[in-house]
Amino acid sequence: MKAMTLLLAGDIGGTKTILRLVEAQTTSPQAKINLKTLYEARYSSQHFPDLVPMVQQFYKEAAEKVGYAPAPQEACFAIAGPVVNNTSILTNLGWSLDGKRLEAELALKHVRLINDFVAVGYGVVGLNPEDLLTLQAGKPDPSAPIGVIGAGTGLGEGFLIPCNNGYEVFGSEGGHADFSPRSELEFQLLKYLLDRNNIQRISVERVVSGQGITAIYQFLRDRQLTGSAQPIAESPVGQIVRTWEHEAGRSEKTVDPAAAIATAALEETDRLCEQAMQIFVEAYGVEAGNLALKLLPYGGLYVAGGIASKILPLMQTGLFIRAFGQKGRISPLLERVPVHIVLNPQVGLIGAALCAARLEG
Repeated sequence: MKAMTLLLAGDIGGTKTILRLVEAQTTSPQAKINLKTLYEARYSSQHFPDLVPMVQQFYKEAAEKVGYAPAPQEACFAIAGPVVNNTSILTNLGWSLDGKRLEAELALKHVRLINDFVAVGYGVVGLNPEDLLTLQAGKPDPSAPIGVIGAGTGLGEGFLIPCNNGYEVFGSEGGHADFSPRSELEFQLLKYLLDRNNIQRISVERVVSGQGITAIYQFLRDRQLTGSAQPIAESPVGQIVRTWEHEAGRSEKTVDPAAAIATAALEETDRLCEQAMQIFVEAYGVEAGNLALKLLPYGGLYVAGGIASKILPLMQTGLFIRAFGQKGRISPLLERVPVHIVLNPQVGLIGAALCAARLEG
């Protein structure tokens, strides 16, 4: 690629979209790509009928900022949803995106659409040391795969394979693998979720995610109520969860129970919340360890998503790493895996820009 390239990167969600005009610089094909943000803007996705008019508005605003009309040739957009053959349908927006159409209507040479967690995979190799918190130093091997896992609204998993002086990034549906309980309490949680949802199996995503935090709390609350001979006064967090339950089926909720549970656990103001988050962190560590067993990611295992960085004190207690490494006679292999928490919330945008930089040619 050239020494300097102008790129367009985007992170498209059902609620908001972030667009970024980026200057990519490198000294040689083998060198790390340096990204410089020239202009960034955030838009309400619902206010636009399609991505094209949004980008056109972005170009106008960027021109006023940088002093010239931007004309990037490569673009990559991270999509909060499935991408098939460089197309994606965002049902909650009514958008139907096609890379070829976007190339034609926006005068771009190359457009690539990628899943938002694939973008995180690209982004982790572009992070700086201050963007990471290391839970386990391990024994890094740059020739080995890299694993990425991230709990947020759901549970994303992916991996990177070294290739041609860089990495190829692959997504997966690992978050939909079966939840595997390890204790009597977790077996009770599994049965509770099966009965409550009237389904035949429970995926690990139903436990290790924002919805999982709420589900674990509900399980502990209902278990406590069932075993109590007297009514138990409901805590402020309990009232928030009840409100959320009453709003089931609404497109927009007025409360965020997972955030309330996590905050109460961090502040040690609600014992039920503390227990819920302990179960969550351990289950998160177990699944990260499962991913590591499959990949042996001595290039590093990166814990991304929207939750880990917000509950750092809980992730640093040792529960996560202990659960990560408890794999019987294979445990010594996982002691060699470097484990990092991603602190930079814009890792997906960084990844989209790095992906766009690779499109030139």
